[in-house]
Amino acid sequence: MIRTAIVAAPIDVPGLLAEVTSDATGATTCFVGTVRNVHEGRAVTGIEYSAYTAMAIDEMTRIATEARAQFGDVRIVIEHRVGALVLQDVSVAIAVSHAHRAPALDAQRFTIEELKRRVPVWKCEHYADGERRWVDPTAAAPTAAGAPDVGT
Repeated sequence: MIRTAIVAAPIDVPGLLAEVTSDATGATTCFVGTVRNVHEGRAVTGIEYSAYTAMAIDEMTRIATEARAQFGDVRIVIEHRVGALVLQDVSVAIAVSHAHRAPALDAQRFTIEELKRRVPVWKCEHYADGERRWVDPTAAAPTAAGAPDVGT
């Protein structure tokens, strides 16, 4: 089971989890990306997302199909929101389930990493000082631990 969507309305995370859950799934994972209040030391007040919708859906479907091929019979739903979002709004959610936890977790990580790298979704950050700036979606800022930041 695979479903992908670009949406303008708030993402229903419990609904996504329900979609991938069945009596055959022993592990269900969910990645939820939210709008945070700072980026590269600058106070953020919101983000505006835009997408090449048809291409984004096609690419998300390819990624989910690759995840199934690589990690087994995962059930996966991906939704990415577009439009103006405020702090703490959900911008992307990925629900994955499998009979076992390792494939579910691995497929989820693969999916968000590939989504950030390949899907034509762009974000314009709105800063507290009134400036707005388009951000390279493939550029990940390092976290405190030195790993790429895969959040929004």
